[in-house]
Amino acid sequence: MAIDKPTEVFDREWEWAALAEFAVAPRVPRLGIVSGRRRQGKSFLLRRLCALPAASGLYVLAQEQTRQVALQQFADALSAQLGVPPDSLRFTGWDGALRFAVHQSAARSGNGARLLVLDEFPYLLRHSPELPSVIQSVYDEARNEPGASGMRLILCGSALSVMTGLLSGQHPLRGRAVLDLGLRAFHYRDAASYWGITNPEVAFEVHAVFGGTAGYRDLVDEPPPERPDGMTRWLGRHVFDPARTLLTEAEYLLREDPRITDRALYQSVLTAISAGAGTPSKIGAILGRGDRALAHPLAVLESGGFIRRGGDVLRQRGTQWMLVDPIVRFSELVLAPRRSEFEEHRGEAALIAAEHTISAQIHGPHFEELCREWTARFAAEEALGRVPGLVGTTVIADQRGRARHELDVVALEAGETPGRKDARVALIGAAKSTNRPRTTTDLARLDYLRGLLEEQGTPASDAMIALFSRSGFDAGLRKAAAGRPDVVLVDLDRLYGRNW
Repeated sequence: MAIDKPTEVFDREWEWAALAEFAVAPRVPRLGIVSGRRRQGKSFLLRRLCALPAASGLYVLAQEQTRQVALQQFADALSAQLGVPPDSLRFTGWDGALRFAVHQSAARSGNGARLLVLDEFPYLLRHSPELPSVIQSVYDEARNEPGASGMRLILCGSALSVMTGLLSGQHPLRGRAVLDLGLRAFHYRDAASYWGITNPEVAFEVHAVFGGTAGYRDLVDEPPPERPDGMTRWLGRHVFDPARTLLTEAEYLLREDPRITDRALYQSVLTAISAGAGTPSKIGAILGRGDRALAHPLAVLESGGFIRRGGDVLRQRGTQWMLVDPIVRFSELVLAPRRSEFEEHRGEAALIAAEHTISAQIHGPHFEELCREWTARFAAEEALGRVPGLVGTTVIADQRGRARHELDVVALEAGETPGRKDARVALIGAAKSTNRPRTTTDLARLDYLRGLLEEQGTPASDAMIALFSRSGFDAGLRKAAAGRPDVVLVDLDRLYGRNW
């Protein structure tokens, strides 16, 4: 039985379909994991799923409480759903609480399949580490009993390092979950629609601060300006006002991960990566620590969803670390160094003073990231005519010119293995966030680099050339590109794929 997605749920088509299928699948016990960074809309989706008669769900949001208070909260939520007086149910442990909930669900549901959602599950684990073993026991018994109830249990949480560990190694729940749904941020085009933005430059600048995280929109009373010249005032007065939570959002995200105890160390690592130190050696040089001393903090930040690995798609080089959340980068580079100014209601002045930092270290790298995302998501339909493989960057050593050239966008052909210089290349591109239009000089550079790749043994003769620019292209470049089917020009309008 299909469950239609509620009209108030924006996008999330396949995520909703996966949750709905889980909730109403045939009569058999099921366990699911839902995870995602804070403010991605996990709770929003699960509450609406539980509220539907077809799911007949019980939603319980855990809080930072003691064990006994958490048990009583669970009992009270169950009492409310069963229609019995408050305080009529009491449990001394999670074993009895979960077994009672499962049996009541089976007794009251027409198909024996009621949904139980434990949201912010990591909070419960802090005082009740036995919960996974209890869930394992209840689940296994439900599966092995004749005529077993169709228990549906979803464990949800924002602490990614905890949630991803639930199904790993020798964990009691390994091999039992049929749903492992990670809720990600909206991609940049959907984010613009979600915010209701009708100007591509404004859409880009908002995304450079918030990314595609849905929940930030609800924390800002004033909508984004219609024109980019209003961004400084909007950010300074309505977004990073000291009375609002967004000024300290990055700090809260760090506190949320239970494994991050030495916040000063982890904050310093994020600050170094934000400033462009992508390798362990560069990060270590800034922090005064050796590479090996950073292995654990980097692994924790990666599993927590704060950073991700990047690398040269054509060469075997060391790991390059990149930030996942734009708001962390904005906080490290703009908010933290000028915290006192923002706290004294001088946010606009602080942003004006940080214009060079925002342009060079936020807008520049972010524009490159969106160009790579366009190549991965939209180039197949809008330019290439075929689906590319891995998209990333590369550095080309030019011995003849005694130079090293960086390519901001490189797409391999589908099926090619990254890290090999003989991998076939589908597209190469340069992304510029400056205020000057691109010219035929930029096209000549990419022509030269495509030929250089061929000379070095990388099949690139059929690769498309893409020039990305926030400031557009001059008449000469547009004329040259019009006569070449192997060249595509992508400005902000085309990047966002809309007629603004």
